[in-house]
Amino acid sequence: MGAGHAHPLHLERDSPVHRIEPEAKIAATVLFTVVVVVTPREHVSAFAGYAVLLAVLTAAARVPALWLLRRAAIEVPFVLLAVALPFLGHGERVTWLGLSLSVDGLWGAWNILAKGTLGVVASLLLAASTTARDLLLGLDRLRCPEVFTQIATFMLRYLDVLADDARRMRVARLSRGYDPRFLWQVKAFAVGIGALFLRAYERGERVYLAMVSRGYTGRMPAPDQSGASRAQWAACAVLPVAAAGIALAAVVA
Repeated sequence: MGAGHAHPLHLERDSPVHRIEPEAKIAATVLFTVVVVVTPREHVSAFAGYAVLLAVLTAAARVPALWLLRRAAIEVPFVLLAVALPFLGHGERVTWLGLSLSVDGLWGAWNILAKGTLGVVASLLLAASTTARDLLLGLDRLRCPEVFTQIATFMLRYLDVLADDARRMRVARLSRGYDPRFLWQVKAFAVGIGALFLRAYERGERVYLAMVSRGYTGRMPAPDQSGASRAQWAACAVLPVAAAGIALAAVVA
């Protein structure tokens, strides 16, 4: 997993969050998300507390709020579903501004919107503070199945190569005067996709044979096995532990 591979969601910053080892951040994000998901939707104050925790984490990671807002647009389809639930739900109904809304649908919309937004923001903060290479390294240290990490590693290595192949094929197609814009003109595009698949498959075979001839046994050598320190694990534990405390306080209240 060589260096130099960065994903579009990563922000290069010098912050305490960025300096923490990836496996600790991954575990904290997963546990925080689990706490958010299992929180009953009626505990509105708990979700407000989770939002405060993420706001503090955002400031600590030096991630701009506008950057988070733009990337969080990925949940727009779920927001549209949440908007439709009050109109499509059954059971008790209330009237608001002349609209008949389902009470259960309103709670369902709130449940999707609150939990979905918190989960997306937590994931974006993880991605912003961790490079793609470090994410794979952290998953490997957390004993994630090797098949998954190896496939993701090779995908990360050769994604740029495939993108360059596709770009060159498009330029070659345009230079020959073929620019399909309608459904009945997509033959060249389909042929290009097939050729790209064959190239990728043949390259994968060659790369695999080259790796086996050099002693590859199914696992890439890890460049660093030091892992997160106890202080880093303790620092990352603050997020899920604080979230669990908020959830417990909401239940007791």
